[in-house]
Amino acid sequence: MPEAAGLYYETHGAAGAPPLILSSGMGGSASYWRPNVAALAGHFHVIAYDHRGTGRSDRTVTPRIDSIGDDMLALMDALNLPRASIVGHAIGGMGGLTLALDTPARVDRLVVVNGWGRPDPYTARCFDARLNLLRHGGVRDYVHAQPIFLYPPQWISDHDRELAEEEGMHIAAFPADMVEQRILEAVDFDVMDRLAGLAVPTLLLTSDDDGLVPPGCSGLLAGAIPGARLETMKWGGHACNVTDPDTFNALILDFLRS
Repeated sequence: MPEAAGLYYETHGAAGAPPLILSSGMGGSASYWRPNVAALAGHFHVIAYDHRGTGRSDRTVTPRIDSIGDDMLALMDALNLPRASIVGHAIGGMGGLTLALDTPARVDRLVVVNGWGRPDPYTARCFDARLNLLRHGGVRDYVHAQPIFLYPPQWISDHDRELAEEEGMHIAAFPADMVEQRILEAVDFDVMDRLAGLAVPTLLLTSDDDGLVPPGCSGLLAGAIPGARLETMKWGGHACNVTDPDTFNALILDFLRS
């Protein structure tokens, strides 16, 4: 099993191609990017990894959002990558923001998918509900409700069988302590006052029907980051890379290859 700096990782595409690190959201799994790796690996050396505290990585609980950026930097160092582009979903993208702010020389391009730079009241209410589900209903109730926050309603109806089949696997591997601490960190995350100094080419990608993070959060980031590009998918929910991978992949590749 490939491991570097305590992190499980997997690679796709030609080793000599430009490196691209994929960092997932709250779940922290490299497998989250399964709908996207083939398209991206046609142009990049793709590195997807399990966040520390989750999956096949070191299960040490590291709740701080900036620790996600620290771990991407540690992974780059372990793999002898002087620079890489970063695509991060939600808190994975927010970890990418902290990495680009702290060590801009190591980041070629940054894509933040459905992330935020300052707590949003709607998102905070959603996280309060999820935290109460986890604390009082337990892992099973949390995992069962999770699709409501990730996917559009019709997509959930159309994929109910697959979601039900995957539920047991997610319950068995669920990092409850990590998720609870990450939720608490996520609602306090605030880098808006630092973003005027961000010098890395950045794409903010959002979805109009995101049921967890309002698209205005990406708009605020785009307005604060010099030269940032904002793209909005009309449909796809919070996990738009899963529900509409073709549109997602095309937008990402257009930015990364420009």
